[in-house]
Amino acid sequence: MDRNLKALQPALVWKHFAEIARIPRPSSHEERIRRYVLDFAAAHGLACREDAAHNVYVAKPATAGMENRKGVILQAHLDMVPQKNNDKLFDFENDPIDAYIDGEWVTADGTTLGADNGIGVAAILAVLEDDTLVHGPLEALFTATEETGMDGAFGLEAGLLKGDILLNLDSESEGELYVGCAGGLDASTTFEYASEAAPAAGCTALRIVVKGMKGGHSGIQIGYQRANANKVLFRFLLGASERHALRLASVDGGGLRNAIPREAEAVVVVPTEARAALVGELAAFERTIVAEYAGIEDAIAIFAEEVPMPAEVLPAAAADALVKAVVACPDGVQRMSTAMAGLVQTSTNLARVVSDGRTVKVQSLLRSSVRSEKEALGAAMAALFSLAGAATELTGSYDGWNPNMQSPILAAMTASYEALYGRKPLVTAIHAGLECGIIGSKYPELDMISFGPTICYPHSPDEKVEIASVAKFYDFLVRTLGAIPVKA
Repeated sequence: MDRNLKALQPALVWKHFAEIARIPRPSSHEERIRRYVLDFAAAHGLACREDAAHNVYVAKPATAGMENRKGVILQAHLDMVPQKNNDKLFDFENDPIDAYIDGEWVTADGTTLGADNGIGVAAILAVLEDDTLVHGPLEALFTATEETGMDGAFGLEAGLLKGDILLNLDSESEGELYVGCAGGLDASTTFEYASEAAPAAGCTALRIVVKGMKGGHSGIQIGYQRANANKVLFRFLLGASERHALRLASVDGGGLRNAIPREAEAVVVVPTEARAALVGELAAFERTIVAEYAGIEDAIAIFAEEVPMPAEVLPAAAADALVKAVVACPDGVQRMSTAMAGLVQTSTNLARVVSDGRTVKVQSLLRSSVRSEKEALGAAMAALFSLAGAATELTGSYDGWNPNMQSPILAAMTASYEALYGRKPLVTAIHAGLECGIIGSKYPELDMISFGPTICYPHSPDEKVEIASVAKFYDFLVRTLGAIPVKA
């Protein structure tokens, strides 16, 4: 594997990305990446500070003759999504990402790469370092803990930012300018139960495994109709529970709230006499799921293996309510936009189902560009789980970012892109949540655009960034900074 990322162009961007990849930075563990940015700013004589929400702010004066231009804020988030393949031994809090060049792409060995949003961070640092660039007054805002709740954006101080334009470098399709995004809402459900002793005599314990799904970013790949490992697992458990005296001992499905679940497993106890039948049914079920997702998923694996007998199981009534509720829980695209063709308007991701011996926690992330639809979906999910005897909290609500098609920076960037590449960029909105909506609520006068290089399969171990697109993205960023209009 070629790991010499620093040999790629543009050199400053790849230098910083290679260094960032070596710094562990999962959400809520960003101390070292904050220190990297603060030390960088101090070394280059740039004013910097960390605020109470652990955002890092850096300012760079305008180049000579550009002092009268509108101020620009370059913004990216510091954290990354920690996802890995089950067979990969990796500690995201301590181990460096093993990034390497794979043909026209940069990817990682068995883990997320962190190009989301490490490339954005690297591009900002490159701009701050390169004193040959022409630009007006610059501010850099590196936000904290975006991936698990947009904590930095929510905690951003009023009055901190002085600029007129915000360029969010957290989009993932080169040649596209994003002018709007969805809002979000977390639905956290808790099933409480008192464990019972597992039936030991004449029984066998099996671990049922669902794996090999592609997963991905729940705001970007949700419209690809990929399989959700939690939904697949509980679909089987529902039928198997009805056919056999199956007892559920534990479940562990999915990972982060904004990642489509790729893997899920449950430990069940069945009468030994039913073991062969259940394993046969599971093989047939695998064939069914493979057929249903043909052309979408290409590595689905569903199997059972014998495990030691657990000490406890869920009460039968509690397990029945849980299984039926998860099967009925909305997941995936709920409505497409009528205003913008091909854009998902409302969705939900059944991200996590995990037991701990006393409770089962179910976590979903709801997204919509229409606040009323997001709220109605949250209420519907809470009502569903209430019927199953569980309590649901709806938290972390944030609104989307409404497009401004008359945006001056949109017009300027469209012209700059066409001058560079001979075609106009696609102007669109994204179903993923961007910090623009939250920052814009605190600074309503900001003129905002989001753009970035091409990143495929973010929030999954298949994440990769296209090398050529990074160069185009950065050249476009530099061109944009040199063409910022004069401040009125």
